[in-house]
Amino acid sequence: MINYKDYITIDPAIRFGRPCLKGTRISVYDVLNWLANGMSFEEIQTDFPELTETHIRACLAYAADREHKLRVAV
Repeated sequence: MINYKDYITIDPAIRFGRPCLKGTRISVYDVLNWLANGMSFEEIQTDFPELTETHIRACLAYAADREHKLRVAV
């Protein structure tokens, strides 16, 4: 299991406080959007060689954790 907290940071001075991959200005949203639009891990890594498969999986783990924590008001 990937501990996404090792790879993702939130800094108000970077990308308006959006969750980003540490050491980059690439947001979790960017990565999830690329995947949702059909890009493969390999295509993302070709465009952004600083990213590893683990970085991409950390974004997915972050999104899954956020989804798990959502509460629905009834």
